[in-house]
Amino acid sequence: MANKIEIIGLGAGDIEQLPLGVYRKLQNEKRLVFVRTIDHPVVQTLHEEGIEFHGFDSYYETYDHFEEVYEKIAETLIEEAVKETIIYAVPGHPMLAEKTVELLRKQTTVEVEIIGGHSFLDDLFTTLNIDPIDGFQLVDATFFRREELNYANHLVFCQVYDAFIASEVKLTLLEDLPPDHKVTIVEAVGTQGEKVRTVCLEDLDRVMKMSNLTTVYVSPTVKEGLTHQFATLRSVMKELRGPNGCPWDQKQTHESLRQYAVEEVYELIDAINQENDEGIVEELGDVLLQVMLHSQIGEDNGYFTVDDVIRGITNKMIHRHPHVFSDEETNKSWEELKAEEKNGPQDEFILDSVIKHAPALQVAYKLQQKVSRVGFDWEKVDDMWDKFKEESAEFHEAVEQKDVGEMENELGDMLFVLANIAKFHKINPELALKRTNEKFISRFNEVERQVRHANKQFKDMTLPELDLFWDEAKRKE
Repeated sequence: MANKIEIIGLGAGDIEQLPLGVYRKLQNEKRLVFVRTIDHPVVQTLHEEGIEFHGFDSYYETYDHFEEVYEKIAETLIEEAVKETIIYAVPGHPMLAEKTVELLRKQTTVEVEIIGGHSFLDDLFTTLNIDPIDGFQLVDATFFRREELNYANHLVFCQVYDAFIASEVKLTLLEDLPPDHKVTIVEAVGTQGEKVRTVCLEDLDRVMKMSNLTTVYVSPTVKEGLTHQFATLRSVMKELRGPNGCPWDQKQTHESLRQYAVEEVYELIDAINQENDEGIVEELGDVLLQVMLHSQIGEDNGYFTVDDVIRGITNKMIHRHPHVFSDEETNKSWEELKAEEKNGPQDEFILDSVIKHAPALQVAYKLQQKVSRVGFDWEKVDDMWDKFKEESAEFHEAVEQKDVGEMENELGDMLFVLANIAKFHKINPELALKRTNEKFISRFNEVERQVRHANKQFKDMTLPELDLFWDEAKRKE
């Protein structure tokens, strides 16, 4: 028979938790037993009964990351199993939060057989008086990500080996929960030495000595305590649009909300221009509100949900960044990658994708960006200025002829050329003009303050006097 690795579980505490079959196997086998860590009560008891163990505790000191430790343990076990069948013992049950077992089961060099063991979960559910059917998540404290945590479930962190790991768990939880949130620390669950203590989250790494037998429990959190999470926002929007929700939200449609989308984006731009971080946060929230409202309307009408919105943009970003998300080399441009996503008619024109109902200056900028990408552009900015002078002369000619229609056409041509010049210098003309508008408002407000301070009205002032006030307003900036 080919050599293999027989994996057994030692339970979560003393030898009373060791299954009889596993105990007899260890007693009958006169071979060295590999164990992930010697620091386990069952190992100490069995060693006293003459069973010899070889632990990998030194690996934890040698390598900086748990992933490296587990990979090295698995490599060593495979090397030993190539020579002869070996027994490998792990705390708890082999199939429960045991990374080394996961790595061994994925390899194909030697056979792996799970003999059995006792899980600590049965005793933990009894001690904590919880029913996992209500929702339960088991998390490896040495390897998890914050975004994977589901606070609506019973949340259990296993393998909280020491204060350092407990501190990492605490700091992650504090991103979502208040410092006084209660958590429960359970030591050696189901054994005579079992200890249970409930503490404030901020004290998690301070009140008890952690060991291989330490578990941390976080009870389910109501959505009102997680107002910063996306799921809560989605639930709030569903409720606002629901039968018992807000009358205003209930009657909104995609069409009725159009104006607000534009307004919120411009308010965000204002906050950015003012370098107001608090304002940016608030306005981003208002923009997100528009996304959520439209998505909820789509869901209520049975056409789409916010999941479709997120799926669409996620797939789009992955597709457009093959240099980040794919190992395949590609020389495709952004425009070529965008074109691959189109499912419309093949005779679609290049400029069809430009939104025509945006502010005209912004549309001009976008149009020229588009055609520039296919080579339809001036080679030098000096040529653009020559074109501007030409359009300016034509405008003055229309003025002399008092042809209002032609004046409008030529002025539009001048603005269009200026938008192209802005594109050349990588300046968004819409934002540039918006900033100038704000600057004008600020300066004129100061002029008006000066007029009032002089106890006069504008009709009482000469233009040279107002110019002096204007110059003063510029100096104050």
